[in-house]
Amino acid sequence: MKILTAQQMREIDRLSVEIGAIPYSVLMENAGTRVVEAIIDNYGPVEGKRFVVYCGKGNNGGDGAVIARLLRMKGAREVVLFLLGSIDQTTGEARTNLEIVERLYPDDIHYLAEISDSAEPKFRDTGDYLLIDALLGTGISRPAEALFAATIELINRLKAAGRRVVSVDIPSGLSSDTGQIIGPNVHADLTVTFTSPKIGNILPPACYANGKLVVAPIGTPDWLLERSGSHLNLIEKTRVRIFLSKSLRPPDAHKGSAGDVLLIAGSRGKTGAAALAANAVLRAGAGLVTVATARSAQSLLINQSIPEVMTEVLDELESGAISHTAIERALLLAKGRTVIALGPGLSSAEESTRGFVRECVEKRISPLVIDADGLNALAPWPPGLQGSDKLPITITPHPGEMARLIGRKNSEVLEDRIGIARDFAIKHQVITVLKGNRTIIAAPDGNAYVNPTGNAGMATAGSGDVLTGLIAGLLAQCPSAPLEATIAGVYLHGLAGDIAANRLGMRSLIASDITAHISDAILNTGESFERG
Repeated sequence: MKILTAQQMREIDRLSVEIGAIPYSVLMENAGTRVVEAIIDNYGPVEGKRFVVYCGKGNNGGDGAVIARLLRMKGAREVVLFLLGSIDQTTGEARTNLEIVERLYPDDIHYLAEISDSAEPKFRDTGDYLLIDALLGTGISRPAEALFAATIELINRLKAAGRRVVSVDIPSGLSSDTGQIIGPNVHADLTVTFTSPKIGNILPPACYANGKLVVAPIGTPDWLLERSGSHLNLIEKTRVRIFLSKSLRPPDAHKGSAGDVLLIAGSRGKTGAAALAANAVLRAGAGLVTVATARSAQSLLINQSIPEVMTEVLDELESGAISHTAIERALLLAKGRTVIALGPGLSSAEESTRGFVRECVEKRISPLVIDADGLNALAPWPPGLQGSDKLPITITPHPGEMARLIGRKNSEVLEDRIGIARDFAIKHQVITVLKGNRTIIAAPDGNAYVNPTGNAGMATAGSGDVLTGLIAGLLAQCPSAPLEATIAGVYLHGLAGDIAANRLGMRSLIASDITAHISDAILNTGESFERG
């Protein structure tokens, strides 16, 4: 699903009218209808309930007027509409719909001109009511001020007192074009956005103001979204389900045909990372996984892994890290493998280990997934190192690792995660998974994907190692689709974490809990057992 800027959304609406001959009045009516439907779906029937609708003077306010009218028509007990301004200050379809409310329900509409004007509803008797925020919409780029800021403050105060808040398109006060907070904004319980989500609906911290987000179609042709010029996409469960269905095992499958992963990982004192990654490879569905690790780490690794994990030893340094002299053995082990995963628990302090990693990457003969110390050993990223269609590279850095790869500050990466991930992916033709809250996946073609799953409980040691194994295991089953395997791996990793947090709580969540719930995450996407 495309994620749009305010300008891209305006252009889509314009083309819907000019090319599709869809009147703007129809789009506005559809928008209001979708909001009312979402209210009913989430809070039950309208009949007998009371609503307060806060409208601005633009199209968002016009949507609010449609909503107020439809709520009345569906039997709402009372509807109070506050317009911040006068109808004379409105234009187009917004004015038309506000005038309709004024003519049909003149006692419902109230006009606010100054901060001193009371925007707090006065009903005939006490009781609960629902607030609808249709103040500002997607068009703002600077902080809300004066009457609008005061009304936003009132809405939030009423919410704190127990009222539920529904925002139209985006919580008022947020910018559509950034995930950053630009000023005072509404904190909604439910946000109904139209056609496609906007950047402010999706990226943190702004996205926290949405509450539950519903994306509602209003009649815009799908092909206009594809022509929007947006390179940003939201990962949907349907996409992951399609990938999993394409990589289902046939009835005559055997362990070799289900994918064979070589995981080069671990060192003395860091065997847990290798074990976590290896277990995740198998839980992803790969048929075989072999961990090639430092000699002194092998026995500990065997004790930490599930019995199905195989191990091979590599030459090591006195520190217990893999030595550069192990390169020939590693390349021999790599022959015939479907995927190579490199990095968890390797240690990158020794130049010999760093040289080993660089040569493994340069001489790769299979698709490669690199994480953790594998990335640290490559930092800064070698100028001539490129991924390719035949030998794709997927990297999974957290912001600190990304900063080391490109020679920038961690704060700079955090300020522009999408831009930095895209630039790196395009420049080096590498699938780039920039981990964090709402993980970003950037593809070599310039498209970027935002992952909606995952939670703060996953900020725990080993979570990234599980992700490495999960991506490698999925890629091993479908090596011709590295981007789709990566997208599915990131989504399922977050979903497994969400399921685990729901059952165990976030505070006590550990990485192996994520692995334990990978099967639940896969089943949650719709995959089920059907005997061939």
